[in-house]
Amino acid sequence: MSTLEFEEKSVEEAIELACRQLKLPREKLDIEIISKGSSGIFGIVGTRKAKIRVTTKAPPTGLAADRAKEVLDEILKHIDLPMVVECEAREGYYYLNIISNGSGLLIGKRGKTLSALQFLVSKIVSRQAGENVSVIVDTEQYRSKRELSLNELARQLSEKVKKSHRSLTTGPMSAQDRRVIHLALKEDHEVRTKSKGEGNLRRVVIYPVKKTKTSRQAAEKTD
Repeated sequence: MSTLEFEEKSVEEAIELACRQLKLPREKLDIEIISKGSSGIFGIVGTRKAKIRVTTKAPPTGLAADRAKEVLDEILKHIDLPMVVECEAREGYYYLNIISNGSGLLIGKRGKTLSALQFLVSKIVSRQAGENVSVIVDTEQYRSKRELSLNELARQLSEKVKKSHRSLTTGPMSAQDRRVIHLALKEDHEVRTKSKGEGNLRRVVIYPVKKTKTSRQAAEKTD
């Protein structure tokens, strides 16, 4: 479980601040009042803010899930931002969601920072567990938004390939992004996809499927 401290003019305002920054309802937080604060003399001299300590409820279950969350928590300690990590066991992998008001910093250009965090956590946990542990690190639903964007890109490129009858190549993509493109066009029988390049420069090539004589004749009859 992650623990953070918040200060405001009153306890209620400090709780509201915690809920806003953590993007969690009050019932999902364990709240400890450290100081109720003081208005001082005439509201000027000796004023002191209220201070609370907040711990998120519902920790993840399973040794691998616990370890994945611990590893990410430890890495994120080096970033001076209030944040909480939620972990959810999904089919075939563990989903780690970072709740923070500095999501742009955590995402990085085209999700590179998130991917680096994901790589580190996966490698560390897999090595300690002695088996491959799949981990997805996300924040602000970036992964699902990115997937929608890539699906639309795949559709647009596919249409261009069909019209021009020439192959098109994407820019450099991560393995995860390339997988989305491949899956998006898997059922499209008029194009094919393949990865090309080395390391960080690997791209996806989308090329048209050559029609056989039989398929051309069938298309002509349909027309």
